[in-house]
Amino acid sequence: MKTSTTTAIGAHRIPAQAQHSAPAATTTHPPDGTPRAPAKTTWPHRAWYAAWPALAVYATSAVLHLVLLAAMSPPGAPGVHDKLLSWDGDLYRSIAQNGYPDSFTHDASGKLVGNNLAFFPAYPALIRTVHALTGLGYGTAALVAAHLAMIAALVAVHLLVSRLYDRRTATVATILLACAQPMALAFLMAYSESLFLALAAATLVAAHRKAWLTAGTFALLTGLARPAAAAVAAALVAAVVLHLMRERRVTWRPLAAIALACAGTPAYLWWVGRRLHQTDAWFTIQQAGWDTRWDNGSSFWHFLGYAFTEADGWVPVSTAVLLLALIVATALAWQRGTWPPLLIYGTAILVLTLGQSNYYHSKLRLVVPALIFLIPLARALSHARPRTTVIVLTAASLFGSWYGAYMLTSWQYAI
Repeated sequence: MKTSTTTAIGAHRIPAQAQHSAPAATTTHPPDGTPRAPAKTTWPHRAWYAAWPALAVYATSAVLHLVLLAAMSPPGAPGVHDKLLSWDGDLYRSIAQNGYPDSFTHDASGKLVGNNLAFFPAYPALIRTVHALTGLGYGTAALVAAHLAMIAALVAVHLLVSRLYDRRTATVATILLACAQPMALAFLMAYSESLFLALAAATLVAAHRKAWLTAGTFALLTGLARPAAAAVAAALVAAVVLHLMRERRVTWRPLAAIALACAGTPAYLWWVGRRLHQTDAWFTIQQAGWDTRWDNGSSFWHFLGYAFTEADGWVPVSTAVLLLALIVATALAWQRGTWPPLLIYGTAILVLTLGQSNYYHSKLRLVVPALIFLIPLARALSHARPRTTVIVLTAASLFGSWYGAYMLTSWQYAI
């Protein structure tokens, strides 16, 4: 007797073999062809799927930067550990270990000079937390804190770019961010750049998800990391405005996010003013120690003229060329339909850096968290042939890592 190969269910007939063909979990593909996570997985699997590209980029960048830094250090010079704690890194360590001064600082002649109150408290607080949890010395704790923040930053950036584009573009962008930028080494030093980027990127991810209170909280913390958090607040305001225009109704959570985003930096500036009994105390310290003030970009234009006509050595010229390239890349991002809050964040970081009178040899470090000028190249490489992508990323990563190592081992001024 021949067995029927179909089963009747009401008016429909389903092939018997099809009754057993549905898998328990499937992998879906978006229009760009990039595979997504399996539809049915546990939380740890989803977390690993989201994080592993960023972790791989972190490991690669750390090895590349640190090996080149060690190889390029002259015999008898301070070791890699000390190099990573140099300049501002030692000041952050001092704040974590000893706290802030309670007065203005003057030199032997009585002239006002800068002091540690110029540095915002979020990164020293993270250093102190790592020290308390691990028992490590404050210097090593500062480096561990920076590396942990760097991992968080890369995960957040990868998640953000994946949401805006696709995973391949996100992976390329994180490689450019961590390896190819000329001063990406700062992310691994005892500097606040990695923590600032982690908090800023987390703010943008939360805003894109419309998790407004989370976005506001991250923006508040960003405001306690660096004064450039004004760029993060502006980006969050843009995200809220776009949301309210779409929804055509006002709710309290987006407005609360804006209030939180605008509170961090003013709170610290107020605290410094109250501590020193002078409202503009932070600005006074900043100008006395680093001659940092808003000058509408006049110092930058003067630097460009100096770099291309009078400068002795290749560092000023390369700095000028690279900064001009970043401006061009940012302009390209404005023409490519980039998410407006990301555009505003990155452009504001660039404007704040170029519009102030800070040292020209620090500007490439100050713009490393901006992201926006990396997007056009990341999108182009994500659609290029794999061989082309690998060659370009390898060459760019070697150049960026070498540049940072040179500035830390051979350049005589602060970065």
